Amino acid sequence: MDVEGGSAVKEGTLIQGRYRLIGLLGRGGMGEVWRGEDEALGRNVAIKCLRAEEPHRNPRQAELLQERFRREARLAAGLQHPGITVVHDFGQDEGVPYLVMELLDGSDLGAVLDEAPGRQLPIDEVVSIARQISAALAYTHARDVIHRDLKPGNLVRCADGTVKICDFGIARLGSGQAGLTARLGGGAFPVGTPYYMSPEQIEGSDVDHRSDLYSFGCVLYELLVGAPPFAVGDPLVILLDHRDTPPRPPRELRHEIPESLQAVVLDLLAKDPEQRPADADEVLRRLAPSLARRPVMPWWAEEMGPIPVSLARVVREHPAVVELTRRWDDPRSSRIN
Repeated sequence: MDVEGGSAVKEGTLIQGRYRLIGLLGRGGMGEVWRGEDEALGRNVAIKCLRAEEPHRNPRQAELLQERFRREARLAAGLQHPGITVVHDFGQDEGVPYLVMELLDGSDLGAVLDEAPGRQLPIDEVVSIARQISAALAYTHARDVIHRDLKPGNLVRCADGTVKICDFGIARLGSGQAGLTARLGGGAFPVGTPYYMSPEQIEGSDVDHRSDLYSFGCVLYELLVGAPPFAVGDPLVILLDHRDTPPRPPRELRHEIPESLQAVVLDLLAKDPEQRPADADEVLRRLAPSLARRPVMPWWAEEMGPIPVSLARVVREHPAVVELTRRWDDPRSSRIN
């Protein structure tokens, strides 16, 4: 396997005489992901290769990266669920570890949000995505695997609507200290993505499956309102906000969010793990499909108080009200003419 210029491999490389690299899909913290072909079975695959520049500069860091890479392979290979990316093979070729996975036809949720008006997805779509993630997390946690880096970039929505969890690079088995840290300014800094990290992960305290639930709450918050609950300031400020600052209720930013859905999100974002839902199964039960239904009245009329049913029907069905509601709900409309 050829290594050149900080890139682990190059296009056309044949790994173990079987996996041909066709084109680079992206680079991450540990390596590169390539579109490839399994020439033995004649199928397209995704191939993750550990980056090569660190081993040449820091042997100790290279050893740690390789251990993380091997752990990801072992953990992911043991998970077989429709909501988790399938791992086909793992090995090492000429000193470069590689991981062969199913090639997903879709976009990560960050890209999906970027294409959505106002970076907000329809309520029913968010509920559908949330139920799929809940089911996959319930399966993962039942096998004592904690992801620890749940975020839109690690969640892919396939062309058929299936949502899959990817990248178990900093996952671990069972509860315990956050463990993995990076050096920042001479001090310890927790590994993860600041926008989605739980308070206990930030503190380096014991983490369990409820840390993933907090991150899940951050993801749902962003799908609903267009940004994570804490998104202003440098990474340290954001981490401190996760630890100390209550999130703004999402209905203040998007009024049509059902109160029951907001309650799920805010419970997931509780600072104290004991105050979050007990597990992903509980979240799944609370994310009933009925949450996706539109309220009987438009959001701006919800606070008018009780009114006769007959009047509610007239108000709801009057053409002028229908048009007014549509324009208020359209995130692209900033005012009513």
